[in-house]
Amino acid sequence: MKKIVILISGRGSNMQAIVNAELPYNICCVLSNNPDAKGLDFAKIKGINTSVVNHRDYPDRESFDQALGDAIDKYEPDLIVLAGFMRILNPNLVARFSERIINIHPSLLPAFTGLNTHARAIEAGVKLHGCTVHFVTPDLDAGPIVAQAALCIRPNDSPQTLADRILPLEHEILPKSITWILDGRCTISSNQITLDPAIINDSFSFRG
Repeated sequence: MKKIVILISGRGSNMQAIVNAELPYNICCVLSNNPDAKGLDFAKIKGINTSVVNHRDYPDRESFDQALGDAIDKYEPDLIVLAGFMRILNPNLVARFSERIINIHPSLLPAFTGLNTHARAIEAGVKLHGCTVHFVTPDLDAGPIVAQAALCIRPNDSPQTLADRILPLEHEILPKSITWILDGRCTISSNQITLDPAIINDSFSFRG
């Protein structure tokens, strides 16, 4: 059975969506940089191994990423899923797990990389906003895209209402993307994505 390690920093709602999807893979660990992450409690209740690599315990980013990589490597995962993991991985760590790390980002990449995506989308006056599953590369939020989902921004949307409406889309496309990758229907080679023709139409969804 193929193995997944999920990284979180907070409540882990995307992690919970993966667990609740009951995918036919072994979620061998939920790992956090935050010992107080609420998602760890959920994982423990579900009988999933948890681990903490607290970034505050390390003098610099490089030593933290080395420890994080060692903690991940212990499980020999086929896929590493960043599900609300609020730390930027350094290039050495990305290279260590090359083409095995995916992330869920709350915007329609390449638009609005980084933080505060919902507020920035509203301020920019865009009409569509959404979320993206992508492979992680050394460049922030710039890796090859696996799937996206979008909706219309409403005139009365605030950053919080927009976040609340987009979150179910994240919960939809992340488990779907994991399945495609681990079943070999979405492959990556030399930073190029190849999708099985049968899933191309499903790799983008729109909600009005």
